[in-house]
Amino acid sequence: MSGEADPVSMIDISNKDIVHRTAEAVGRIQLKKSTVHAIQEGRVKKGNPLVVAEVASILAVKRTPETIPLCHQIPLTSVNIEFDLGADFIDARCSVAAYYRTGVEMEALVGVTTALLNIWDMVKYLEKDEAGQYPSTVITNVRITEKRKG
Repeated sequence: MSGEADPVSMIDISNKDIVHRTAEAVGRIQLKKSTVHAIQEGRVKKGNPLVVAEVASILAVKRTPETIPLCHQIPLTSVNIEFDLGADFIDARCSVAAYYRTGVEMEALVGVTTALLNIWDMVKYLEKDEAGQYPSTVITNVRITEKRKG
């Protein structure tokens, strides 16, 4: 690498066809069993983490180009977020669709990670140990599980 910064630019997609595109991303947050029980029983001080995470995820997907600067602004047609609660984890799945010239993978990834981060924020007081740390809380396995075009 030279001492000068390389130029940065968005990919030119003007010659690509507008087609239906979908992507699905998943991820997991590992939590204490007692935290998952508190969520299931509606005992989280800030409210229902899954409802907040769903709304936050949708908002984040719509604003993806603001946090990932080289992403195109995409006219989304749908965003869906779902949760599956296990004994000591919550899986999140974010599906995004659009008719456009480029894919929606980054939007799906932003959606799922934002959902998981919001869950963590709302339950962090339940996850801390005596020293104020989070020894067992972790977000893992964030990935695209499906991408379709056409």
